[in-house]
Amino acid sequence: MSPEASQESKSTKRVANRRVHMANERTFLAWVRTSIAIMAFGFVVEKFALFLRQLSCFFGSEVSPPPKAYSSLLGISLVGLGAALGMLAFVRYRKIERQIDEDTYTPSLLLDVLLALSVLSIGIAVVLYLLHSI
Repeated sequence: MSPEASQESKSTKRVANRRVHMANERTFLAWVRTSIAIMAFGFVVEKFALFLRQLSCFFGSEVSPPPKAYSSLLGISLVGLGAALGMLAFVRYRKIERQIDEDTYTPSLLLDVLLALSVLSIGIAVVLYLLHSI
């Protein structure tokens, strides 16, 4: 193989790696957006009890809000979960970046499974919260 062909091969590999690294970065940013959304949802849930209290004052005692402890606990948990997912996303991003450079990439389902279980548990917790407020 001539030196020019070798140089072209390295250049092509660098461009391909650059594309893979950018795809990895886009995936990381998607995880960051997801974690921010979960934290924002936690903030909204934490403030939801205040809204229900104001609603009950406006309509009388027809709507009984759940105790503030439920919404605070659920909201704080969601904010913590979002922060943890953001940190895990960063760890995953760095791990995959290293694997791409070493050409040893192997997919991992840990963060995907964690997010799926988190969404399921959030859904169940919100349903229970809303049922309690009826």
